[in-house]
Amino acid sequence: MQPKALLPARSGAGSLIPCPIRIASCVLVTLCLIQGASPKATAESSSAAAAPSAPLKIEALGKGAVPLDGAWQFHAGDDLSWAKPETDDATGHDGWEQLKADAPWGTQSHPNYDGPGWYRRHIDLTIAPGAPQNVALLIPAIDDIYELYWNGQPVGHLGSFPPHPDYLSAIPAQTYGLGAVRSGVLAVRVLKVPFASNDDGTAGGFEGAPILGSPDAIAAIKDSLDYKWLRSQQFRFALTGLYALVCILSFLAWMRDRQQRLLFWIMVYTFMPTLELMLNGMRLQYSAIWITFFVQAAIQIREVSQWYVLIYLLQLKAAPRLMRYVKIFAIASLIAGTVDGALGFLYGVLAKSTFQITDAVLTFFILPGEAIPIFLVVYAVLRRRRLDSARWLVASIALANDVVYAVSNTSQQGIRFTHWPLAGWINGMHLTVFGTILNVQTILRTALFLAIVYAVLRYAVDYRHRQTAMERELQNAREVQQVLVPEALPAIPGFNLTSAYKPALEVGGDFFQILSAGEGGALIVIGDVSGKGMPAAMTVSLLVGTVRTLAHYTQSPGEILTAMNHRMLMRSAGGFTTCLVVRVDGDGKLTAANAGHLAPYGTAMNCN
Repeated sequence: MQPKALLPARSGAGSLIPCPIRIASCVLVTLCLIQGASPKATAESSSAAAAPSAPLKIEALGKGAVPLDGAWQFHAGDDLSWAKPETDDATGHDGWEQLKADAPWGTQSHPNYDGPGWYRRHIDLTIAPGAPQNVALLIPAIDDIYELYWNGQPVGHLGSFPPHPDYLSAIPAQTYGLGAVRSGVLAVRVLKVPFASNDDGTAGGFEGAPILGSPDAIAAIKDSLDYKWLRSQQFRFALTGLYALVCILSFLAWMRDRQQRLLFWIMVYTFMPTLELMLNGMRLQYSAIWITFFVQAAIQIREVSQWYVLIYLLQLKAAPRLMRYVKIFAIASLIAGTVDGALGFLYGVLAKSTFQITDAVLTFFILPGEAIPIFLVVYAVLRRRRLDSARWLVASIALANDVVYAVSNTSQQGIRFTHWPLAGWINGMHLTVFGTILNVQTILRTALFLAIVYAVLRYAVDYRHRQTAMERELQNAREVQQVLVPEALPAIPGFNLTSAYKPALEVGGDFFQILSAGEGGALIVIGDVSGKGMPAAMTVSLLVGTVRTLAHYTQSPGEILTAMNHRMLMRSAGGFTTCLVVRVDGDGKLTAANAGHLAPYGTAMNCN
């Protein structure tokens, strides 16, 4: 199951994006020129149908262009001698036949054929007086690798043939300068790479008829095709821009708080479509083998990140068994998807049957992962999770999106043999908005993205409110703890007393008390509660209150610690407190008691 890569190739002319005025002029002029030149070529093509080897006559070509439609001579297989003009390519001779160039060979007489093939067209060309002497050729997309020959001489190519095959897939139309050619044979050597598991077997060879004309006319047609493509991609570019914006904002928010795993997975989820567009939607002139590898990996990462976005939005992260199974599926899906994408590197090494069987086996491991979002939504419903309307909206759209995606993708596997029409029906349902075709999958995926963004915004607002409330509670706790710190220190003859208190966090577990003990003496209590933050601060409040109460009844350090130990038993949830109590008499005599642990179990104390 390998994605098609949208890639450009070398262009001889007209590769820059023109301004709208130039585009409109080019389209109008081109249509007029083609309409003016086509009748003669069509008439000659009709006569050529009776005599297959007769040339296509193009008389008095001026500044316009002529589509090379009609019947071409075709032969499956590969023989470089078929590029020579003297080759006998008459229909019925040595395997030669006629095919049209405006449709792939898979839709004509060679369904499910992947391999080499040759197209040939005899052309008799004359140039109108005063017209440009040079001629250019526009080649529409060809599946998948091709070489062009004029009278046996190479004039251009796209990709490379074995033993080191490489190709650019789903590319725009390409232009080639032929020079001052006149009569001759245009031969096209083609190689269709092996079908993937989700190919329907209708591809191969020409996807549209080539066009021959003056360099300016060919450049104008190229410009108009590029402009039409740009218009058709407006929605995708705009949507991907939103993905990129959400990705950046999620990344910045996650950097501020690394504990927010939802923001991390939102960042990954929104980055993958951006990466896919850069790799697969910008017509970059890179190898389709490498593009397929990276795009397939990106698709699997996108799917896995969507799982975790749903887990956090539907509050399912507290289910350890579920999280463990999802992790296993995620690892298996990522490995299978990456290996599946890497199969292209073995093209030419593996036999075709081995290549296709391996692709089918890997797809078998990938497909179950497409049902994970459906399972997560159903699991959340059965667990009766209490979610707000925004999260249930995400769940509903995710369920619809993934049902359509899973059904379409599953029914498309092995379609060359099953001929199931379900995927075609689903993909055929679409809307056209300002020249952009939006199918069901695009609409649902867009709706899911917007619903996720809305739910995350609601989550961020709620999280901020909770943080504000928590900060307010911490501030109140800090103020309460400051009240527990002695403000006035008793005067003890022969001693100078001073104090400072600074907790490690907002509130802390360290404490001290200096209390008057009568006759010029004082009780000094110093302690440290295990842990930090609010739990430790609450224990400190309990201990300080206990010390102040006990100091009214006894000034004996040992008795105070013993009473504190009894009161703290089984009250600190496994924590403990280290405490030192010192009594300073008016004559300077010191009596001290220390306890290593006050709770949860009593310990021996030393009294001096």
